[in-house]
Amino acid sequence: MQNNIVEMRKVARHLSQSPGVYLMKDRLGQVIYVGKAKNLRKRVSSYFQGSKKFIWAQPKIGAMVQMVREISTHETRNETEALLLEGKLIKEYKPRYNTDFTDDKQFLLVRVDLKSALPRFRLCRNRKNDGAHYYGPFAQAGLLRSTLSEMRKKFGILLHDAKPEKMENGKWRLYDDARAEIFAGHNETSEEEYEKRVEDACAFLEGRAKDWLEELREEMAKRAEAMDFERAAHLRDLSEALAKTIKKNRRFVRALPENNSDQSDVLRELQKKLELADIPNVIECFDISHVSGTFVVASMVRFVGGKPDKKGYRRFKIKSFVGNDDFRAMQEVVNRRYARLAAEGREFPDLVVVDGGLGQVTSAKKSFLLLDLDSVPLIGLAKREETVVFPDDRDELKMSVHDPALRLLQRVRDEAHRFANRFNADLRSKKIKESILDDFAGLGEVKRASLMEKFGNLEKIRKAGVEQLCEVDGIGPKLADRLYHFLHQEVKS
Repeated sequence: MQNNIVEMRKVARHLSQSPGVYLMKDRLGQVIYVGKAKNLRKRVSSYFQGSKKFIWAQPKIGAMVQMVREISTHETRNETEALLLEGKLIKEYKPRYNTDFTDDKQFLLVRVDLKSALPRFRLCRNRKNDGAHYYGPFAQAGLLRSTLSEMRKKFGILLHDAKPEKMENGKWRLYDDARAEIFAGHNETSEEEYEKRVEDACAFLEGRAKDWLEELREEMAKRAEAMDFERAAHLRDLSEALAKTIKKNRRFVRALPENNSDQSDVLRELQKKLELADIPNVIECFDISHVSGTFVVASMVRFVGGKPDKKGYRRFKIKSFVGNDDFRAMQEVVNRRYARLAAEGREFPDLVVVDGGLGQVTSAKKSFLLLDLDSVPLIGLAKREETVVFPDDRDELKMSVHDPALRLLQRVRDEAHRFANRFNADLRSKKIKESILDDFAGLGEVKRASLMEKFGNLEKIRKAGVEQLCEVDGIGPKLADRLYHFLHQEVKS
């Protein structure tokens, strides 16, 4: 057995038995693997118990173990924090053994032949000039296959191995076994209805449909809080697979033809559909984001001429209450936004959109009434049926999914949703960082804030020497020395 394995076994024996995250490094100090553990000592020790242990049955892990020369750990207060911190550190370090690496010859494409009666989503390795649509290439074959498997459940599409059957009534029976019930939509369908499924699936691959990805991330957080860590980890891996699929695809492909209607025509059509007095050239949209009532935040995005005006985006922390109440949160942020515009004498948007149904619209309307601004055009876009909800006695408006006016509203709403969730994720990441320093005795809020102000983030604090730590107000040599060793919990035998 190599000497490094013996040495790492000794290191592992001295680790804490608390929950946390461990980083394995090679002889150059590069992080090659990040993992989480309910019990750090027990989990890390399992890697170095010899060839008879189960973990050596996997050649990839066996090769990794022989490269390890250093182990560092981050203790957390619970497994939820460990799960979230693990994902963050994987994104930060991009360790080679957390990723399935392949060379250029192994890159895969997704091929969809829209000319066939029932287009299928197939994997291939070469792009041909055959009129089909190609998505990719994707470097991570395993993640791509997972994505397609989940897309089949989500959209009810056919993959390469399906054997659809033509029925006497002209419809198609897509799947021929018991698995049919787990896929979206009816098993017996027309070519026209199936075409809509394909369009939705292609739109997803193009990166326009992000709602499902956000739903997975929200469900992951809920599962983690409910202590269902196995399912949470699965959802995390799946959401990362989907995110990478979208990101990679947006770089390389062009799929279904876009509707190239001039934005001014779309805006005029939206004006007509919503019965607005003016063309909605400036649209502002609000969304609320939280995780089981915690980290409640809101976003506002601004579109001008049908395009994002990112300088006009705004983020809000909820200040008037603590807990889970989307309606109160919506009322607060709408009030804060337009009270400020009124006080500064600035122009109001041509249309205000809120993500949600009648409850959210009513809450936003209350804010306008309290500010004596009831003339501002306001609607809600209810996600489940994609219907437009009005604040007056008009019936809900349901537009065709192909309507450019609806698609503009969806882009605005989806951007607000993305921006809110990004803010929420940033706050959670910040909390994880702070929680590590919370466990260090003698470091109060003032000193912790001073550290963050000087160094910017936890990783830079960890890289600082004792002398640099002493430069922070309130931190003397003894405290700096203890803090340095606390942040470098790499036990030496």
